[in-house]
Amino acid sequence: DRVPKDPNYIFRLYMALGNFRQAARTAVIIAKQEQEEGNYKVAHKMLLDTFKDLESQNIPVSRDLEESLMLLHSYVLVKLLVKQGDHDTGARLLVRVANSISKFPSHVVPILTSTVIECQRAGLKKTSFEYASMLMRPEYRPQIAEAYKKKIESIVRKPAKTEEEESASPCPYCAAKSPNSQLDCPQCKNRVPYCIATGLKMVTTDWCQCPSCKFPALYSKFTALVETEKTCPMCDQEIVLSSIVKVNNPEEFLKAAQQREEPVDDAK
Repeated sequence: DRVPKDPNYIFRLYMALGNFRQAARTAVIIAKQEQEEGNYKVAHKMLLDTFKDLESQNIPVSRDLEESLMLLHSYVLVKLLVKQGDHDTGARLLVRVANSISKFPSHVVPILTSTVIECQRAGLKKTSFEYASMLMRPEYRPQIAEAYKKKIESIVRKPAKTEEEESASPCPYCAAKSPNSQLDCPQCKNRVPYCIATGLKMVTTDWCQCPSCKFPALYSKFTALVETEKTCPMCDQEIVLSSIVKVNNPEEFLKAAQQREEPVDDAK
């Protein structure tokens, strides 16, 4: 009838018809809209549910969907990590989000401000200065919260541009070492799976998965998290600590992750 349809209606229609690929593409569009409006939890749930639907039908998950979920999950994790006092990992994830700040248009200044503050707390002085300088742009400066304005101006006026290199860990595919928060292996070019408890890359010697959503996590970090929080940060389901099993050989998961589709133009 040539009348534009609401994406949510189109999504439900594709799901009812069992056309999961088209439903997934529509889900990415809907999640992008929700994310742009600042509805991060809604967008996160939409992408996660679609991811699980595709996997249940043995349909490859597009790289577009996977990347969108990873970025949102990184942002969701920050509050939890800061609460636990892990300012270094919180800062690394905020830098990851800040590098894609155009995808968070509703909260550009608050996110950049958090990045500056957490980087300071983590001792990442050079990175903190870079984002503080960005906040001094005319379009951002008036929006900085009064509580942080003097602090950020001081960082720009008296910059400390030194910081230690990030800890490195081996790629689960080729064993080449690279920074923990870097998900693209510079050696073998594979996209490395990330831990749902920390957002950092997975390592084969500390591997497990959530008993509910089956997403991977570093065993040491996930068990510690579940012990205090009781739930999975990805699927929000309550997890029994004894149900978490360490995986000695994650080869099957790595092969599946390697087979992700490349993004398609109409999925954007």
